[in-house]
Amino acid sequence: MKKLILVTSPPACGKTFVTKKLAKAIPNCVYLDKDSLIVLSKQIFVVANQEYNRSSDFFEAEIRDYEYDCIMEIAMEALEYNDTVFINAPYTREVRTPGYMENLRRQLLEKKGAELIVVWVQCDVEVCRQRMIARNSDRDTWKLENWDEYVKKLDFSVPTGIKNIFLFDNSSDDKFKVSIKEAVKYFEELK
Repeated sequence: MKKLILVTSPPACGKTFVTKKLAKAIPNCVYLDKDSLIVLSKQIFVVANQEYNRSSDFFEAEIRDYEYDCIMEIAMEALEYNDTVFINAPYTREVRTPGYMENLRRQLLEKKGAELIVVWVQCDVEVCRQRMIARNSDRDTWKLENWDEYVKKLDFSVPTGIKNIFLFDNSSDDKFKVSIKEAVKYFEELK
């Protein structure tokens, strides 16, 4: 069965690391990262003469949802050529929007004969902050400078009401090792 595996969590929980490791553990898959679109988004800020701030009202209104639409279109296309596609993207709002994931699931089944699997990467908030500091990315400047305000907007709790959700604990190396083995087994059992 074809699978779209959506790896999601708040920023800096380790989605990229987890998704890349999962993709390497699953033979013959496609790996997509929404962050690959940032180069285009930065240009939108420039053209619009806006300060580069991925937490701004401008980003929310003019860029955010289009990035998600774009990566999903690329994933749908990839499912034409491969049975397993990973998307590494926060989807933090979408996993909590009633009906969003179920509508996506129906769409995948109808259009591509594919199953949706959501991997929620769990991580301690302070570990996230340390990882954000360590990755030293300009996309995090505002977040780190305004940490208390920024983190209040995030929900680290496990999303509810989602069929085929796998909880991946990435709070430590030991928990990661256990979770990756369990995740690979979970994906294989869905065949």
